[in-house]
Formats: sequence, C-alpha cells, structure tokens
Amino acid sequence: MAHSPSTDIAERTSPEAIRDALKGATLRARDLAASLNVSEAQLLAAQSGHGVTRIDPNPDRLIAAVPELGRVMALTRNESVVSERHGTYRDYRGGEHASMVLGPEIDLRIFPQYWQHGFAVEAETKTGIRRSFQIFDAAGDAVHKIYLPQDADPSGWNALRDTLTVQDQSDSMQVSAREPVEDAIVKPERADRLREEWDKMTDTHQFLMMVRRLKINRLGANRMAGAPYARPLAPGAVATMLDALAERQISHMMFVGNRGCIQIQSGTISPIKPVGPWLNVLDPDFNLHLRNDHISEVWAVTKPTRRGPAISVEAFDSQGGLIMQFFGHRSETEDHYPEWTEVVDGLPELEPAV
Repeated sequence: MAHSPSTDIAERTSPEAIRDALKGATLRARDLAASLNVSEAQLLAAQSGHGVTRIDPNPDRLIAAVPELGRVMALTRNESVVSERHGTYRDYRGGEHASMVLGPEIDLRIFPQYWQHGFAVEAETKTGIRRSFQIFDAAGDAVHKIYLPQDADPSGWNALRDTLTVQDQSDSMQVSAREPVEDAIVKPERADRLREEWDKMTDTHQFLMMVRRLKINRLGANRMAGAPYARPLAPGAVATMLDALAERQISHMMFVGNRGCIQIQSGTISPIKPVGPWLNVLDPDFNLHLRNDHISEVWAVTKPTRRGPAISVEAFDSQGGLIMQFFGHRSETEDHYPEWTEVVDGLPELEPAV
C-alpha cells in the first residue's frame, strides 16, 4: 500500500528518524532542522534522554540562577543576525510581562510569554562536551541560549539542570504555527497626527505605545513620518556604518532580538570581517554575525527625549521584520552623542526610484 504524503513526512520527522539524521550530521542545528522540516526545538526534543533534558523555561527560575555559573556565553538571534556575548549574568529583575538582566556585560530584555520550551543540552564536539541551556517559543524557534565554557567546572550547570528538570521527558513535541512577520502598516490619513505625537515624545519607550494607538507599526511609522523624523538610507548603509564605528572607535549600542528576548551590546568594535554574505564582528568577548544580504530597508530615525535627540539606525528585512537597531552609547543624562550623529549623518541615502 502506498504511503500518503503526510505519512511519509511523519516517518521522516519521527524522533527515531531525527536521531538517525543527527548521526554524522555536519549542518548546524538550525539548518538541519529546516532540512528535516521540523523546528529546532523538536530536533532537541527527539534527543531527550540522549544528552538532552527538558527543563522549566521560566526565566524567574533559570535566569535568576545563571549568575551562579559565572562567565558564560549569552546568545540571542533571529533569522538574519546572531549576537554572542561572553560575561556574567547580573542584576536580574523579573516581571510578569517583561524581565531584565542589567549587568555591565550581559544586557537583556526578556518577554516571558514566549519562553515556552526549555532544554539542558550536552553536545559532543571535536573539543569535548559543550553544555548549554536553550529556550524556544511556541513555534519551536530559538529565543535565547546560554553556553557554559568547555573548560568550566560543570557541577553548577549539572545542579541547575537537575533543579529545573520537568516530569515530561518525552522525545516528541507539538509546536504552533510560526507567527507571520508583520509588514509595514501604513495609514497616510494619520500621518499628521503621527508627526504631532512624535514631537511630543520625551522618552524612546513611548514610541511603541504611540504606534499602537495609531494602529500602525514601527516600519509603517518610519515610512509615514518621513524626514526629519525618519530618513531612508541605502541598504548598504549598515556595512558603511559598522566600518566607520570600528575605524573611529565610537562607542555604540546594538540591539538584536526576537519576540522573546532582546540582547543589547554596548561599546566599541574591531574591524568588520566579511565572509560571503555575512558581516562579522569577532572580538574577544563579543561576536556578531549579520546577513548583509537580508537587509532590505534601512532608516535613520530621530526621537525627541528629555535628554536630547535619540538617533537610531534600523535595519529591516524584505518582509518588513526588524533585523536590528543601532544607537549611540547613551548615558544616564544624555541621549545625544555627537560622534555617533556625525556617522549617521554621513551614511548614504536611498536613491529615489526612477
């Protein structure tokens, strides 16, 4: 009897089939999961009991305890960019809707509703066992990962894994459909009201509340407001900006995130190392990997605050999704940073369509 297409897919994506595909696999986990038509979380769930343990993903339990591990590597990513920061988690502040890690090395904004699946992972590598805690959303997409250095004492990691272990250790899991990326929502009839409310902002955090009131979104607001509020730049402006920041050693902030976590990196960077479509920062405690070819729109955005204008550069993909944001390195008293402003003002603008 011929198998139906759905039966064939089920057989290829069964926990046993996933474990077989993992034997000798050379693809990265994310790419292997895509090739098998499963989520990265399902890839890990299939290994439950084989170096993988399901854990409670609640950040109030996990992130609050991570400082005891000492120096680790924090990783947050989306489809187009990966941010990796070595350091110690400090000053965790929990909250029902949003939590924060406010340490000088690792700086996170956490949205607990998206922390749906958690795993403690012991992966065999060429250099030994690599231990990590990995968190995923309801669709099985990675939200945040924490890696223990391979030369670190694993006893603290083992103890935290055992504390967080949940009763359900099954090797299969159901995931929800991935939420579609929201393209620009533009309502030209509200453009004047948008500019009026934009002028009244006193803090950058008021921006998202403003666009929600107007029933638009970030990219839509940029397109509607126009200069001097939002200025369209050439897609290559991000590479130009990174080169300038590295050359002039200008301190700045990079925001990389997804629905469940935003990772903020502050400081200076070394020269960019391009490899194929990737733009790479390869510093001792910080790595960034950005798919330059995914950048479709770039905007220089100015928001008024009590501490002076906050100027950002925002990169979006072809679907309208936010890839990442850049700001000058703000202080407690000032949002305006002249050297940063000089770099942004010099970036190439988008050529008008013919």
